Amino acid sequence: MPDTPSAVDRIDAAIARIESAIDSRARAGDALARRHAALKARMAEAVAALDDVIARGTAS
Repeated sequence: MPDTPSAVDRIDAAIARIESAIDSRARAGDALARRHAALKARMAEAVAALDDVIARGTAS
């Protein structure tokens, strides 16, 4: 009889793959959230800098 995995072994392997995919997706989501927060902060700085330039231009 060949060494074929049992149904339980195949189910365990499938569960492990699903859990791995969930972990991978969660890490990707966390990375995206961090990049979004960094971009949002940089955009806020850029808008504030533009506001300063505009304010100095209208004060003249």
